[in-house]
Amino acid sequence: MRETLQEAGEPADYVYFPTSGIISLLTVLENGMMIEFATVGREGMTGVPLFLAMGDSNMALVSQVPGLTLRMRAVDFLRVSQSCPSLAAVVRRYCGTMLALVAQSAACNRAHHVDARCARWLLMTHDQVGKDTFPITQEFLAQMLGVSRPSVGASTATLQRDGLISYHRGELTILNRGALEASSCECYAVVREHYRQLLD
Repeated sequence: MRETLQEAGEPADYVYFPTSGIISLLTVLENGMMIEFATVGREGMTGVPLFLAMGDSNMALVSQVPGLTLRMRAVDFLRVSQSCPSLAAVVRRYCGTMLALVAQSAACNRAHHVDARCARWLLMTHDQVGKDTFPITQEFLAQMLGVSRPSVGASTATLQRDGLISYHRGELTILNRGALEASSCECYAVVREHYRQLLD
């Protein structure tokens, strides 16, 4: 948990393909503040900027939920994606899904209340982890949402009081997924549909 896989501004040495756990993609601001703009779970990979030849960026990769991942040297990934049209086609499609996710996240961060955003984030994490209980601290969740820790504390306390989640000592359990979906903003359903189309 919280292992840094790539520092902001550094070239990507590897492309990661999680088989369990989740990797956070973070934008790092000049003051050092990091805000999550996307996550990668077992449905995806981290090499989108590399594939799109975007060069170095202020993006960092951090292990959000511990798990296993496959990795491939960046130079090998580029070579294989150029020589294997079927891989390139899948990666292009994933790039489109990731662009839709980033656009939705930007709108969500601007337009929706932290409670709804917190519910959306927990639902997406639940989908990507594939189990009801996963490790997360309020401090890390606040960092991912780009809000203060007291704001996240208030949101998770409300969700716990209403019986949607259980949170104890850095472990969160989803208790009532249907009610959590009802508490989320529209963005969760939009992003889930993009992932459904990708996996279909």
